[in-house]
Amino acid sequence: MKKITLITLTVVLVLASLVGCSNNESSDNLIRIGVSPRPHRELIEFIEEDLKEEGVELKIIEFDDYVKPNLALAEKELDANFFQHEPYMNNFKEEKNIDIVSIGGVHIEPMGLYSTKFGNIDELGDGSEIAFPNDPTNGGRALLLLEKYGLIKLDSNAGILATENDIIENPKNLKFTALEAAYLPRVLNEVDGAIINGNYALEASLVPTEDSLILEEKDSPYANIIAIRAGEEKEDKYIKLMKVLQSEKVKKFIEENYGGGVIPAF
Repeated sequence: MKKITLITLTVVLVLASLVGCSNNESSDNLIRIGVSPRPHRELIEFIEEDLKEEGVELKIIEFDDYVKPNLALAEKELDANFFQHEPYMNNFKEEKNIDIVSIGGVHIEPMGLYSTKFGNIDELGDGSEIAFPNDPTNGGRALLLLEKYGLIKLDSNAGILATENDIIENPKNLKFTALEAAYLPRVLNEVDGAIINGNYALEASLVPTEDSLILEEKDSPYANIIAIRAGEEKEDKYIKLMKVLQSEKVKKFIEENYGGGVIPAF
């Protein structure tokens, strides 16, 4: 009986060791990636089979906000995320004291001003209410867009984190309402205009190049990036991920499917 027990125990330990190796190997070839619904999930699903041919498996987790994906990445619930631009990431990681980095840009989602009441910016009346994102980087980005089109003027020292307090000229006396970015399309009928991120505009069936009153151009510095934890940049699976994402095949897919609402950043 003792011999049988010893043999059985040995077999169990060997099997456990093999399972452990298998799990480690799987982890080396698996990327748990957090994404926004559109276009991020669509782009990741588009490359899933190509990445599998490179020996890398994807597990796609969808988020509908701009906070949880970075926290989940820092806490190792995710291996990567794809939803944000670098100015947002840099501000977020400084505020939350987390160490994440960009490994490359994929596309730009031009931010635009939308309205169901007016057909162009000249029609905006005195005191018009404009809703815009309430996070610092996208809020500043929205104000810079308004300044570019002459609707307001900002203090020259404001930079990318400009706030309403940095407005030094407001000829139309625009009133501003800061809301969570994902919520902005829902209030479009309740305000005179809303400045909406490209991905949320697409989700709301808005066509940025057709429906916006004003729109960021191709020189926008706000490319959407793949973020991972610092120190993991040289891992083979992430190198393969960026190789596939920054391919001519993906560029063509973007150009053919988003009507200018998404622009390749590579």
